[in-house]
Amino acid sequence: MRVGFIGLGKMGKPMAANLMKAGFDVVVHNRSRAVVEELATAGAESATSPAEVVTRSEVVLTCLPTVDSVEQVYLGAQGLVPGARSGQVLVDHSTIGVGDAKRIAAEAAKKGVSFIDAPISGGVAGALAGSLTIMAGGDQAAFDKVLPVFQAEGQNIKRVGDVGAGTVVKLVNQLMLLVNMAGVVEGMVLGVKAGVDPQVMYDVLSTGFARSGMLDRNTPLFLQRKFDSGTNISLYVKDTALYQQLAQELGVRILGGDLAVDRIQEAVAEGLLDMDLASLVLPLERLAGVEVVRPS
Repeated sequence: MRVGFIGLGKMGKPMAANLMKAGFDVVVHNRSRAVVEELATAGAESATSPAEVVTRSEVVLTCLPTVDSVEQVYLGAQGLVPGARSGQVLVDHSTIGVGDAKRIAAEAAKKGVSFIDAPISGGVAGALAGSLTIMAGGDQAAFDKVLPVFQAEGQNIKRVGDVGAGTVVKLVNQLMLLVNMAGVVEGMVLGVKAGVDPQVMYDVLSTGFARSGMLDRNTPLFLQRKFDSGTNISLYVKDTALYQQLAQELGVRILGGDLAVDRIQEAVAEGLLDMDLASLVLPLERLAGVEVVRPS
C-alpha cells in the first residue's frame, strides 16, 4: 500500500519513518523541504503539494499544527479533497474542532472519499516508539482499511464512533490532561515550599492515588530543569480554545478546564509559548520563591 504523509514536524516525522520501517511505500510532503529531503534519502518519495500526494497514494495521513493549515491542506485549491478519487481514505491526526472534521468529511464524501479524524496522544516519545494512542472517528470499513497503517504508528488504537468522535475524545483528553497538570504543578510547588524534597515526595505520590501520566512525565523534567523539548505550550493554546468552544456549544460547565486555560495563558504571558508543557511550573515557582529541584 502506498501511503501519503503530510506534516513532518516533531510528531509527523517519526510517524512517517515508522510507516517506512513497517514496509509501506510512503509519499511525503511538508512546507519545510529539508525534512522531506531527509526522509527521501531514507527511501520515501517526495511530493511538492497535497494534490500530488493524494494522486500518488491510496491512503493519506496528515499531522498538522493548526486548524487553518488543516483547512488549507484538505480543501485548498491544491488540497487533498479536490485531488482525491473515489475509494481513497484521508486521515487527519491533527487536533481540530468537531465541526471542522465533519465539514471536511462532508466535502470528501461528495467525491466518494472517506475521511477519518484520528487524533493522537503520546507525545514525541510515543511517535518515536510507535506506541501512540489513536482515537479514530469514521466509517467502520474505512477504519478497517487503514488499521494496518495505524498499527505501524501506535499500540492503543480504537474506533470511538463516527466522524467527529475522535476529535471529541481528543479534546476531552486535553481538558483532563491540563486539569491534571495544573494539580501536579500546584502540588509539587506547595510541597517544596513546605520543605519536602521533591524526589522523595514524587516517590511517595507515584505509588498512591495521586499517580498520573502528568505526574510521571513532568516531575523528572522539573527536577532536571528540562523545559525545552517535547510538546510545546503553543499547541495547547489551540487545544484549550477548541475544548472551550465544544463545551460552550453543548452547554457543559468546565470549571477545571477554564482554570487550566488560565494557567496556559499565564505561561504565554511569561514568554513560554515555545517551551515544553513542563514549563507550566515556572510561573508558580517564581511566585512561591522556590524551585522543584532536590536540595543541594
